[in-house]
Amino acid sequence: MTDRRVRLYDLARMDDAARARLLVRSEENLDQFVEAVKPIVADVAARGDAALADCARRFDGAPAEFSQILTPPEDFAWADRQVSDEVKAALAFAADNIRRFHLAQMPEDMWLKEMRPGVFAGERWTPIDSVACYVPRGKGSFPSVALMTAIPAVVAGVPRVVMLTPPGADGRADAATLVAARLAGVSEVYRVGGAQAVAAVAYGTASVPHCLKIVGPGAPYLIAAKKLLADRIDPGMLAGPSEALVLADETADGKLAALDLLVEVEHGPDSSGFLVTNSRDVAEAAIAAIPGFFGNMSATRIDYTMTVLSSERGGIVLTPDLTSAYDFVNDYAPEHLMIHAREPYQHLGHIRNAGEILLGENTSNTLANFVIGPNNVLPTSGWAKTMSPLSVFDYMKRATVAHVTPKGYHELAGAAECLARYEGFDAHANAVSATRAAIMKERDGKTG
Repeated sequence: MTDRRVRLYDLARMDDAARARLLVRSEENLDQFVEAVKPIVADVAARGDAALADCARRFDGAPAEFSQILTPPEDFAWADRQVSDEVKAALAFAADNIRRFHLAQMPEDMWLKEMRPGVFAGERWTPIDSVACYVPRGKGSFPSVALMTAIPAVVAGVPRVVMLTPPGADGRADAATLVAARLAGVSEVYRVGGAQAVAAVAYGTASVPHCLKIVGPGAPYLIAAKKLLADRIDPGMLAGPSEALVLADETADGKLAALDLLVEVEHGPDSSGFLVTNSRDVAEAAIAAIPGFFGNMSATRIDYTMTVLSSERGGIVLTPDLTSAYDFVNDYAPEHLMIHAREPYQHLGHIRNAGEILLGENTSNTLANFVIGPNNVLPTSGWAKTMSPLSVFDYMKRATVAHVTPKGYHELAGAAECLARYEGFDAHANAVSATRAAIMKERDGKTG
């Protein structure tokens, strides 16, 4: 580790190809992962629970006797004893804020407006019937993801919300994740992880129900399985390894900017993270500060951090001016964006592409990840250019609603018939022609 250094990229000295390499994420090409998960998916489709139990032993280190996929009720009581009161209180605090935010996000059940005299149109929102919330475990315990994925589903009114999470060496689900599931209002927690979890809810097994959608982040193998099974289950957002940019202008404290830079890159060696600044002083202060933070980090997290920051997926990006910094941020379209500046709002209008935008040195990504309330499941790999954070809308669907009165019909029918005739649809045209008027006139005459 001692020969690794935080990389400094001077954009003014880089050609387009070198700049483009900084925008590449670890899961950019999933082809190899798709091929790797194909036999797993096929095995689950063929053998169901037996395949899931084999995967748990093979990939998660579950004990040889592991066979029960559904977490039994007594494990929730066990989890409550395992998790400290301090952690339970923090999870309850986070859950309350997450619930408040997503309740505020809820759309009205239906709206209907008069578009023209006698012509009413609008939309009606209803929850989808079933959702599987995936909570990863490989590089740590993530009860916050359990809260972030399940609470908006419950708020949205999804009738059946289940949770998927890998078993540990003892065969149990993570204790804090079970506490979080209960706080979110979920009692069905299935001990299955990775690609096999996606296959389980895509096909359904004797234990695991088929679900209409799966949400939640994960490793490239999980993302590959979602892509592979997209014709059997709505894969939701393909949220991959963590990534973040810290945008810092010349008024920023380089040491604080560096502190926030480390938040996402400690997730794993496949993470990505850059400090983007137009100030060499800020860049140099950040580089100098980073080693000083390692005294309060484990060897594993330090290794993950330096693996990222010494590669082309992390480091310090020095830009010649703020316009170049904005361009880099928008081209990167980060999952998380933190803006360190004395006046952060002056930069906000220049940002078009980011999963979340955290303004000012007090708005640490740690707060956003756990307790502010907005969702921490965000688009990665540049998908923030077209996608949004996980929300209640991911658990609902819209149906358009229309009602045309006799007064409104007569104004619309002529134009509709004209367009139907032009496009060659005879039945369309007949349905709003004099034929309809004659049928209705005859009917009204009989009933009168």
